Amino acid sequence: MKNNVSCPKCGGTEIIKIPGKAGAYGSGNNIMIGMTIFSAILVNRYVCSDCGYSEEWIDTKDLEKLKKYYASN
Repeated sequence: MKNNVSCPKCGGTEIIKIPGKAGAYGSGNNIMIGMTIFSAILVNRYVCSDCGYSEEWIDTKDLEKLKKYYASN
Protein backbone atom coordinates (compact mmCIF):
# COMPACT_ATOMS: atom_id res chain seq x y z
CA MET A 1 0.00 0.00 0.00
CA LYS A 2 3.02 2.24 0.40
CA ASN A 3 3.89 1.73 -3.25
CA ASN A 4 0.38 1.24 -4.64
CA VAL A 5 -2.85 3.16 -4.29
CA SER A 6 -4.93 0.10 -3.49
CA CYS A 7 -5.18 -2.56 -0.80
CA PRO A 8 -3.68 -5.93 -1.80
CA LYS A 9 -6.39 -7.79 0.13
CA CYS A 10 -9.66 -6.10 -0.87
CA GLY A 11 -8.68 -3.64 -3.61
CA GLY A 12 -9.86 -0.67 -1.54
CA THR A 13 -8.39 2.69 -2.46
CA GLU A 14 -8.80 4.61 0.78
CA ILE A 15 -5.42 4.12 2.43
CA ILE A 16 -4.53 5.89 5.67
CA LYS A 17 -0.86 6.59 6.40
CA ILE A 18 0.01 6.68 10.10
CA PRO A 19 3.51 8.14 10.45
CA GLY A 20 5.92 6.47 12.82
CA LYS A 21 6.64 8.30 16.03
CA ALA A 22 8.99 8.04 18.96
CA GLY A 23 7.73 9.18 22.33
CA ALA A 24 8.78 9.06 25.93
CA TYR A 25 9.92 5.71 27.34
CA GLY A 26 10.05 4.15 23.87
CA SER A 27 6.36 4.68 23.17
CA GLY A 28 5.13 5.06 19.62
CA ASN A 29 5.59 2.99 16.51
CA ASN A 30 9.36 2.59 16.36
CA ILE A 31 12.32 0.26 16.80
CA MET A 32 14.83 1.39 19.39
CA ILE A 33 18.48 0.73 18.49
CA GLY A 34 20.02 2.79 21.27
CA MET A 35 19.38 4.29 24.67
CA THR A 36 17.80 7.60 23.60
CA ILE A 37 14.76 8.70 21.64
CA PHE A 38 17.13 9.96 18.94
CA SER A 39 18.11 6.38 18.13
CA ALA A 40 14.55 5.36 17.30
CA ILE A 41 13.85 4.08 13.82
CA LEU A 42 10.34 5.08 12.87
CA VAL A 43 7.92 2.51 11.49
CA ASN A 44 5.16 3.90 9.26
CA ARG A 45 1.80 2.13 9.04
CA TYR A 46 -0.52 1.98 6.07
CA VAL A 47 -4.10 0.92 6.83
CA CYS A 48 -6.93 0.14 4.42
CA SER A 49 -10.02 1.96 5.67
CA ASP A 50 -12.27 -0.55 3.89
CA CYS A 51 -11.08 -3.88 5.35
CA GLY A 52 -8.57 -2.93 8.06
CA TYR A 53 -5.57 -4.65 6.49
CA SER A 54 -2.34 -2.96 7.55
CA GLU A 55 1.31 -2.90 6.53
CA GLU A 56 4.35 -1.51 8.32
CA TRP A 57 7.30 0.03 6.48
CA ILE A 58 10.68 1.43 7.45
CA ASP A 59 12.25 4.21 5.37
CA THR A 60 15.07 2.95 3.18
CA LYS A 61 17.46 5.47 4.78
CA ASP A 62 17.07 3.61 8.09
CA LEU A 63 17.58 0.07 6.78
CA GLU A 64 21.37 0.26 6.96
CA LYS A 65 21.15 1.30 10.63
CA LEU A 66 19.01 -1.77 11.36
CA LYS A 67 21.41 -4.05 9.52
CA LYS A 68 24.39 -2.74 11.46
CA TYR A 69 22.62 -2.90 14.82
CA TYR A 70 21.18 -6.40 14.46
CA ALA A 71 24.28 -7.83 12.80
CA SER A 72 26.19 -7.00 15.98
CA ASN A 73 23.61 -8.50 18.37
